[in-house]
Amino acid sequence: MKRRKLLGAALAAPAVALAPTASRAQNKLKFRMATSWSGGFTMELMADAYAKEVARLTGGRIEIETYPGGTLGSALEVSDLIRNGVADMGSTWMGYDWGEDRTTILFAGFAGSFDSERMLHWLYAADGAKLWREFRQERFDLVSMPLGIRTPEVFLHSNKPVRTLDDLQGLKLRTVGAWLEISSELGATPVTAPMGEVYTMLERGVVDAVESGSLAENQTSGFHQVAKYVILPGAHQPVAPFELVISPRIWETLSEDDRNLLEDAARLVTLDCWLTFGQRDAQAKSFYEEAGNEVIDLEPEVQKAIFDAGVTYADRIATDNEWFAKVWKSQKSFDALWQGSERYRRIQR
Repeated sequence: MKRRKLLGAALAAPAVALAPTASRAQNKLKFRMATSWSGGFTMELMADAYAKEVARLTGGRIEIETYPGGTLGSALEVSDLIRNGVADMGSTWMGYDWGEDRTTILFAGFAGSFDSERMLHWLYAADGAKLWREFRQERFDLVSMPLGIRTPEVFLHSNKPVRTLDDLQGLKLRTVGAWLEISSELGATPVTAPMGEVYTMLERGVVDAVESGSLAENQTSGFHQVAKYVILPGAHQPVAPFELVISPRIWETLSEDDRNLLEDAARLVTLDCWLTFGQRDAQAKSFYEEAGNEVIDLEPEVQKAIFDAGVTYADRIATDNEWFAKVWKSQKSFDALWQGSERYRRIQR
């Protein structure tokens, strides 16, 4: 009923003055969306899914044209493309902006994060999404909200077996965000690159290993074809919320009803994305073994060491970053509330 009221109000809303990068024809709005995705699974479940959902909720009145990463500018700098007016909105991962403010990793997921179920509850049932919006607006002058979320990543597609902390020593790996620093502290030799370049780096031996995506997501990446070992689980990235960023110049031209519709669409896509990732990961779990890869489980003590390193890293950053400290405090309070939840949420089978 709420959506019907919103949709009816939106369709009846008076024409609004649009920023130069948006166009209006017969009361229709059209926006350009830059993305960090070269295509495939990630593009399908987030940017393209969002464009379709917005079109559905508005009866086609709001059209979003999505552009693969690198088409309008750097795939790792989508937020800058929006701020510079190259595009009206973007689909990206906030962790790409960690160099500008480390607080981004708390919203994007890192080695000290909780899992995707807890992250969704923190975002939508606690104060996570509110903090997310306020942080991006104050520090980056962007309107922002969650758009998609990933289940735990594959720890590594690797040409070397990795089970212990000793195996990480000197390992050349491709990564992004806080794991660049944390993995280095644990002895690895990390480098960064857009997802579109990762396969070539692994194939040519520029790196020993890569991390980028979940079990199902990486089926189409081809990493398993050029790396023998698949290392699980993704202790470095137990969750990865993704992001919709919108130019404030565009946002200010929209009616309240249209803003609500864009927010509703983002939330629906986020939940659908999580469900789809979970199901496809379950379907993909035997894919790599059948493809001839050796699937290796990280030793439990390594997983704990990675989590502890992430928490230590976050505690250190929080000492001199006010926003980081504020968000980290919220997440730690939420995590404390959920401690012991397995007693009433999981049944032994």
